[in-house]
Amino acid sequence: MRSKLSLLFILLPALAMSGCVPVVLGAGGAAVVGASQERGLEQSVDDNEIAFEINRKLLDKDGKLFSAVETQVRKGRVVLIGYVKRPEDRITATRVAYSVSGVKDVFNEMQIGEGPTFNEAAKDKLISTKVRSALIGDKNIASINYDIETLKGTVYLAGTAASQAELNRAINQARNVSGVRNVVSHVMIAVPKSAN
Repeated sequence: MRSKLSLLFILLPALAMSGCVPVVLGAGGAAVVGASQERGLEQSVDDNEIAFEINRKLLDKDGKLFSAVETQVRKGRVVLIGYVKRPEDRITATRVAYSVSGVKDVFNEMQIGEGPTFNEAAKDKLISTKVRSALIGDKNIASINYDIETLKGTVYLAGTAASQAELNRAINQARNVSGVRNVVSHVMIAVPKSAN
């Protein structure tokens, strides 16, 4: 959570001066990643702006709530993950997310209770890294199209799969990683290009 706060404070002044996220991300890096993803560069930039604005509004509302919430955004679909002390905090986070322009859906996966301990957080980071490696290592999965977050052994997947078969493979790869207790998917299936 501390790294999230540090990143926000680094990005705030740059965003205020530039007015856009791509400059902060680095034109080359953002272009390569965005163009490579199924959602494309423009949608990738929009999603980054949505995530930034949700985080900014959460910070304005309540610093503790901001530090408790992890935000995944893909094609305007927001997944909120974390642990909060009160049920009303879940409601507040959902309302904040819906108040941001461009948000299409909000999936609130936040739990009531104590967040992970330092050891649990370290294990979760390791699990996320192993899941990412498993997806990268599977030639039938476009791993760049998946966001991965782990909390207390539960892996949350967001993004876009090329097909149901690819999504099934991604979920199975995640389930087979040591330490994973559960896999929750908020992954969409891509609409074939000919259907557009």
